[in-house]
Amino acid sequence: MSQQETDEQVNDGFVVDTEDCEERELAHRERGTSHPITVVGNPVLHKECKDVTEFDDKLAQLIDDMFASQRTAEGVGLAANQIGVDLKVFVYDCPDDEGVRHTGYVVNPVLRELPADRRVLDDSNEGCLSVPTAYAALARPDYAEVHGQDAKGNPIKVRGTGYFARCLQHETDHLYGYLYIDRLSKRDRKDALKQMAEGTPRYPIVPND
Repeated sequence: MSQQETDEQVNDGFVVDTEDCEERELAHRERGTSHPITVVGNPVLHKECKDVTEFDDKLAQLIDDMFASQRTAEGVGLAANQIGVDLKVFVYDCPDDEGVRHTGYVVNPVLRELPADRRVLDDSNEGCLSVPTAYAALARPDYAEVHGQDAKGNPIKVRGTGYFARCLQHETDHLYGYLYIDRLSKRDRKDALKQMAEGTPRYPIVPND
């Protein structure tokens, strides 16, 4: 992300991620290199990632590469371990239920726990680039708030509702070693893995040995 974006305007401490989405996403991916997607079974997906401690050009390049990889895979969110990098970073380019586009990234994200009176569950279908061609219904809160840092190490907060809230929760889960199928019943998880086995990914993946 450029210094101009840093950066970005904030509202009540939350990043404004709905402005200039097309230009920002394009700038990231034009600087980046697309990488194949790691899939369920790859060890990097099944453990907590390392905290980012160096906010340098390598981190900026990783973010650019993640945006490029996300576009190739036609995803709405991507965690660093999904391209084999053991660091707590995710990017997103995702609409909410009102069709408003949100584009950005979070370094070292922490999902804020909601009080019980704010937990309204949405049991929509969910999918994952690391479980290609599979989908399953999964109940998640319809509001999410993530605290983390930007590429310079400055504190940021991101919030979302509906589909975007699901994205924020899904990507944060990745960085702590959880796939969405880990939150399913054994039966539904087995069904999702069957869907994956029977399908053909539309993007490059890293085959598991």
